[in-house]
Amino acid sequence: MPKMKTRSSVAKRFSITASGKLKFKKKGLRHILEKRSSASKRHCRKPGFVSKADMPRIKACLPYA
Repeated sequence: MPKMKTRSSVAKRFSITASGKLKFKKKGLRHILEKRSSASKRHCRKPGFVSKADMPRIKACLPYA
């Protein structure tokens, strides 16, 4: 059986934690930051975690992770 291919777009955006959760970087910290409040920018610094409902779909794209 041939090797399964990893979706490289998904591999770049998500990483798996030691407990098995999927971690990602939140959007909104690239440009046009003057109009955003300090609180919202601070909120975006923390990592986001994928919900349980979306886990199987994303983990299917990462067969070896």
